[in-house]
Amino acid sequence: MVQTLKAQNIDLRYLIENFGLQRIRDHQFFWEWQSSFPELTELERQELDRVQQGYFNLVEYPPLLETVVKLTIVSPLLFIAGLYLSPFHLQAEKSLEIRLEDKGIIINGRIDVLVLQQGFWVTVIESKQISFSLEEGLAQILTYMLAAPNPEKPIFGMITNGANFRFVKLVRAETPKYALSNEFVLDNQGNELYRVLQILKYLSQLGS
Repeated sequence: MVQTLKAQNIDLRYLIENFGLQRIRDHQFFWEWQSSFPELTELERQELDRVQQGYFNLVEYPPLLETVVKLTIVSPLLFIAGLYLSPFHLQAEKSLEIRLEDKGIIINGRIDVLVLQQGFWVTVIESKQISFSLEEGLAQILTYMLAAPNPEKPIFGMITNGANFRFVKLVRAETPKYALSNEFVLDNQGNELYRVLQILKYLSQLGS
């Protein structure tokens, strides 16, 4: 009998036991987020400062739900990164299905935001409401990344709850391996969206 599971109910232990998923802690494995990036323009910094101020305003009017996070923080960030323009295109709430034929299991889910370039998954973005920790979205985004085409290429993802951001790299082979960037926090001094934008722009260019 086939068992159907929802991606949001999958945890890391399930991915480890059923996909052989391994976390790599060697910083050289996920070197891309640590690269030297071009400086942001003054306009980009101004726009990111407005996004940050919008966040500070929103947290004073809880609850800050997932839809609000996507509308006020994720969407402007993608716009500033140029990911609404060719050669990229976005899909929201994209359905996916993973079949484990030997185990009689089907995993269904919906990706919050998927950035594509000529059919290649450049970035998968999973957003949560602000009361969620990023760890609660990690297994879900990894499940989506395991379903991506072009298994010979690394795929990158970003998890955010509106206040915190973290990037994920997955390399699929016989044994899929993943690593995480540092966490970037909007409540820290300065504006860590600057670094988030630099990394997002860089990762989106790797597939070109």
